[in-house]
Amino acid sequence: MNPFDNEEGTFLVLINDEGQYSLWPHAMDVPPGWSQVGPIGPRAECLSYIEENWTDMRPLSLVRQMEKDAAERTLKK
Repeated sequence: MNPFDNEEGTFLVLINDEGQYSLWPHAMDVPPGWSQVGPIGPRAECLSYIEENWTDMRPLSLVRQMEKDAAERTLKK
């Protein structure tokens, strides 16, 4: 069985520097570039946390670039 699909497993919620979330099996090492955030628990609980907290799917680098571009357009007016 794929550990990511185990409805009975215990999971972590991870986040990376780009603000992207991931569901991760508790028994597996956290991969480089990711940090634990949110609950440790059943799959459904962790997925609910991700759904509630990951409201903007854009990577943070894209958000920052878009904000910078908008500010530059405003200054040119």
